[in-house]
Amino acid sequence: MTPVSAAVRSDLAPTGALRVGLNLANYLLVSKDPVSGELRGVALDLAQELGRRAGVAVEFVGFDSPGKMADAAKDGAWDIGFLAAEPSRGDIFEFTPAYLEVEATYLVPAGSALRTIDEVDRDGVRICVYEKSAYDLYLSRSIKRAQLVRAGSIGASYERFVAEKLEALAGLRPRLVVDAEKLPGARVLEGRFTAIQQAICIPKGHDAAARYLREFVEDVKATGMVAEAIRRHGVRGVTVAAKAPIQ
Repeated sequence: MTPVSAAVRSDLAPTGALRVGLNLANYLLVSKDPVSGELRGVALDLAQELGRRAGVAVEFVGFDSPGKMADAAKDGAWDIGFLAAEPSRGDIFEFTPAYLEVEATYLVPAGSALRTIDEVDRDGVRICVYEKSAYDLYLSRSIKRAQLVRAGSIGASYERFVAEKLEALAGLRPRLVVDAEKLPGARVLEGRFTAIQQAICIPKGHDAAARYLREFVEDVKATGMVAEAIRRHGVRGVTVAAKAPIQ
């Protein structure tokens, strides 16, 4: 990779330390060690590697939802963030190519007549979804006939789906598989309505840092670092994203 110049280092970490925004609700990328209580995960490993290459200390800034994390960028709360690359956020952030992706699909209750992804978007179907998640933003653009019912967390979306006997629960496949085990007869639909592209982002206006981040992500994918982090943390249901096409 291109060595980190003083200009790039200053653009990445203007305060002298690299402040990294983390969505703590994304358990696939961030988790808490059950013994020490310390945060760990794929996102932290990549952030530490970025800090090592840039020659700066890394400080983590956690948020309990992606919406709160995105909003905090307006106040300069963090320098770079690990967030799903969502088109609706493109006016605020520069995104790298994805480093991994996760399928988003639906959970349906026992006895449901819904069998395929395409059948879910129909009149009378209520889809519970985690508010301001990447898949909520996607469904808000794409759903034409079904009704979206929002909840304030991943756990709350499952609870509302069950309590109100809704027709479908939208979510990431790894979590829905776990939820299905708690609900006799429930099924996770085959296929996906989208694949969530997990990327690194930086607020607009940091062009030098954004260029370096794009190069960094492609390098950690190509060298196997992302795949190794996924294996080390035992993350299931995610894949390393393909190399981005040359622009």
